[in-house]
Amino acid sequence: MPLVVRAFPLCQPVEELEAFAKALSTERSRDAGAFYRRFGISHESWHLQKTGSGGTWVIGVTMIDNPTEGGQRYAETSAEFEDWFKDQVHRLSGINPNTDPLGPPTTQVFAWADDQRPNSDLCA
Repeated sequence: MPLVVRAFPLCQPVEELEAFAKALSTERSRDAGAFYRRFGISHESWHLQKTGSGGTWVIGVTMIDNPTEGGQRYAETSAEFEDWFKDQVHRLSGINPNTDPLGPPTTQVFAWADDQRPNSDLCA
């Protein structure tokens, strides 16, 4: 399954990102699960990276059936939950999901997987 990895600059305090994440896992968890399934996503995780002069970045890791198709449908949708989700992403990062649905472009430059351990190659 394709893996999409992208980095978003965090333009708001970390606490606001944490509040968004908490909403997705508590009061909006049912909506979030349905949202991810609609776009063929089986895993998504977010990771903070604080850099010296570059500020704080959110690194998103997503396993998705078809990034091109799912990303296009996500950009085009205006359903209530999707609009709320996209508004949060835009407000927190400055990245507009309607124009960059998969986030800033990313190029993989290295990957290693243990060929002696089944299913270890997430990038295959």
